[in-house]
Parts: sequence; C-alpha cells; structure tokens
Amino acid sequence: MTDPVLELTEDAFLGGQLRLMQLKSGHRAGHDAVLLAAATPARSGDRVVDLGAGVGAAGLAVARRVTGIDLVLVEIDAALAGLARANADANAIHADVIVLDVEADASAFAAAGLAPDSVDAVLMNPPFNDPARHRVSPDTARGTAHMATATTLSKWVHAARRILKSRGALTLVWRADGIAAVLSALDHGFGSLQVLPVHGEPRAPANRILVRATKGGRTPTQIHPALMLNDEQGAPNKGVQEILAGKGSLPLASP
Repeated sequence: MTDPVLELTEDAFLGGQLRLMQLKSGHRAGHDAVLLAAATPARSGDRVVDLGAGVGAAGLAVARRVTGIDLVLVEIDAALAGLARANADANAIHADVIVLDVEADASAFAAAGLAPDSVDAVLMNPPFNDPARHRVSPDTARGTAHMATATTLSKWVHAARRILKSRGALTLVWRADGIAAVLSALDHGFGSLQVLPVHGEPRAPANRILVRATKGGRTPTQIHPALMLNDEQGAPNKGVQEILAGKGSLPLASP
C-alpha cells in the first residue's frame, strides 16, 4: 500500500522574501511564526535552534533576517521535516533538519548533535491549545501541532534550557491567557524576561504573548507596549505589516 500523495501549497512569507511549501490541510504556518522570528535575537555566527519547526517557517525567517547563523530545525513529523529541508534548499538557506521529539531525553538530543550548553538561541511555538476548552482536530497532524498536554510547556522549556549556553536566549509564543503557566515554566533557570502582548484589535484582550527569557538572566522582567495587529478602524496596523513583510524586527530581538 502506497502513502497518499500530500497536497501542498506554495506560500509567500516576508513579502515574498521567503517561499514555503506546506500542507494544504492540517497545521499551516502564519502570523505567529513570522512574529516569533521577528522577536528572536540572533547574530551572525550564532547557533539557532527552532524547536517544533514544522515546515521551517519561523527558523527560516530568522535566517533570512540574520545572515550567517547556524540554523537547526527540529521536528517530530518526518513529512514536515522533509518539507522543511526542501524549503531551506529552495530558499538557498543552509539548515540542519533533525527528526526528533522535543520531549526526548538529553541522550537523544546529544546523539542528534544538540549537546547541553551548545546553542546561542532557541525559538519555539509549542502546541498551546487546551484540549479541555478546544475541540481536538480529527486531523492527527493538526491536533499534534495545536493541542498541549499538562506537561507540554514545561518539557519544551526544559529542552531549551538544557541545550542553551549560559546567557543564551529562548523566545516563544503562547496563548495570552496562559501567561501564568509560561512564567511558572520559566521560573527555573531563566530570568531577564521580556513580554510582548499581542492584540488582534486595540479594544480586545491580548490573544498571544511573545516572551524572551535569558538562561541565567537576573534583570527584572519587562513588559513591552502591546502590539496591535489592527487599528481602531479594524485596518491592518502598518507597523505590523512592515514586520510581516520582513522589513523590521520586534523589540524582543534587540540585544
């Protein structure tokens, strides 16, 4: 029995600077991935790891913004990892693609070339929907990509902490109403937190948070002015559109 042919689309990101093949159905990269990339601090020469990379959207967007990084894309789904590898090649971006469960132990990470204390920056968009409050998708891949368990966040943060060097940075995106869980997960081993609330519109509560944390950081937590995706009239925020077009970065990416 042969595997079914995957239906794919080719989509433009960063105003066309990045073109990605992704599954027509199931989990698809969008604004979260681009904003996460724009919030990730990185310099040329840094080793940057995208945990749960999917088709590579966030990690490849960082590499498009910051040339000369050593990019590693980690993805549990072999089909998505294959697309990530093809997308890196198609965009002339060098990236090591590793098929690995983010919740695997240290020996599995080391065997894949991700030893403890070896990475400058980690970015991640973990599954964050609460299955108690969201209907689980019948699409297995979409469900895996979207639904969190009680330990998802803590295990992903632990994996990031393990591979990061001292003073290395973790950047993540999560549901805004889960901020308490994020702060709790980052309480051990991380400090110097920077939080950027993301609102769909000015009068609505934030629906996402972008968080940067430093391994071993000691400075007080900072909460940045909120990012509004749309203005008071419901029109797209011009500043955000510039970010989505790959023409800038977010404050969390500053040194």
